[in-house]
Amino acid sequence: MDPLHLEIRNAVSSLTFALDKYPERVEVVPLAQLVTESARKNEKRPAYVKLSVPDDVVKTLRGKPGDGQDLVLFVVVPKEILERKESRIILPGEVR
Repeated sequence: MDPLHLEIRNAVSSLTFALDKYPERVEVVPLAQLVTESARKNEKRPAYVKLSVPDDVVKTLRGKPGDGQDLVLFVVVPKEILERKESRIILPGEVR
């Protein structure tokens, strides 16, 4: 497995563990609340989003990997899954 996929798998495993065992310590903030500037992709530049975050988050993002820093992730929950959350019908393979 290539290093990127291994890193992603480790991050998902860490997130799953944290949400299961320590949900009160996991900070979740809707990304839209942090956006201060954004622009769609055009022929001159890629799309971008500028976020306003606490200084500790910036330190974590700029730190060297393995320095005992917090794990900061960008997670997308698809709309279809959010809609399933509200449904009373349990599909095969779903556990409630």
